[in-house]
Amino acid sequence: METETREKTVAAVLPGATGETVFAVLFAISFSHMLNDTMQALIPSLYPLIKQSLGLSFTQLGLITFTFQCTASLLQPLVGLVTDRKSMPYSLATGMGFTLVGLLMLSLAHSFTMIITASALVGMGSAIFHPEASRVAHMAAGKNHGLAQSLFQVGGNAGSALGPLLAALIVVPRGQGHVAWFSLAACMGMVVLWKVGAWQFRNMHRIRRKGVHGAAHHNTELPRRTVIFSLGVLVALTFSKYVYLVSLTSYYTFYLMERFHVSVQSSQLYLFVFLFAVAAGTIIGGPVGDRIGRKRVIWVSILGVAPFTLWMPHAGLTVTCALSVVIGLVLASAFSAILVYAQELLPGKVGLIAGLFFGLAFGTAGIGAAVLGKIADHTGIIAVFHGCAYLPLIGLLTAFLPDLETAHRK
Repeated sequence: METETREKTVAAVLPGATGETVFAVLFAISFSHMLNDTMQALIPSLYPLIKQSLGLSFTQLGLITFTFQCTASLLQPLVGLVTDRKSMPYSLATGMGFTLVGLLMLSLAHSFTMIITASALVGMGSAIFHPEASRVAHMAAGKNHGLAQSLFQVGGNAGSALGPLLAALIVVPRGQGHVAWFSLAACMGMVVLWKVGAWQFRNMHRIRRKGVHGAAHHNTELPRRTVIFSLGVLVALTFSKYVYLVSLTSYYTFYLMERFHVSVQSSQLYLFVFLFAVAAGTIIGGPVGDRIGRKRVIWVSILGVAPFTLWMPHAGLTVTCALSVVIGLVLASAFSAILVYAQELLPGKVGLIAGLFFGLAFGTAGIGAAVLGKIADHTGIIAVFHGCAYLPLIGLLTAFLPDLETAHRK
């Protein structure tokens, strides 16, 4: 109660004040995001191992991804809504604790049920981490909200890239039990996030709240119907991006092994190349959006990748690898732009929007993984990649988004 009163008082005294960009906090939250997503990326990286050792089908692999992604997606909007109303600075370390427990269970899991349970715990940790961590990035952003979200996101994408690489170097040669070594990363993350929570507790005045005088100039003043429709378009674009991404993150290794007959370890390295490109591309979207507008970035990042996705199922191994790099670089710039655009549509709802879109991303990826796995069991993994190649064409819906920069000037 005392924290909430102090927060409202300072916000009222310093209307709209957010201070300078605090890069130390942004780097800390990005580093924690890297650790968090490195551990999460171990789950799909283990698929070739557990598919063979436990005799799992593609449908069961899809259900594992579904469990992890949907546990995270269903809880994230709720976490964001709660933290918008009452800040919980030390919840970040708690979320990492859930991931730690899930990781240890994953290292010991020798049944499909245990793997599902471990995936659910990792998903819960993600649900707690992402909305509040995005909120901290917003607090530390100053005027550079796109840059802040990109720095935050690039940590996660770097972790998603490192996960398969570390799995190829450590887990695949030595066995599933060696996943337990990654619990050290979870412990490190808890320490860093505890310190970030302490900074957040001392700087509650840096977050803008709906209804506080001074935030009015950030309101787009768009009709309610336009805001709702625009959010619907952003949901469709997020669907396009993450269903296509999950086809690569979950099944790219199987596609390479079936079409080009590469080894498990080589396929993991090709997956690392793609995910590294995603990490590198993420940093582009935010700062470019700060300069030229979010809508232009969304246009290029979603629709602009379509020619490359349509080409990839017909290319050879070397060209496929090169195209995956281009696709990762271009497509990765979308999410930061979409997230900040949505936060500008609904000012004062930073945690709710972060939770909604992170949750949507995780949920869409989870459902997509399950559906694509089922399709792969019936039609083959190559047919899945031929079908998914058309998903970026949904980017044409960007034409219906209002130009928020023009709305602000008006």
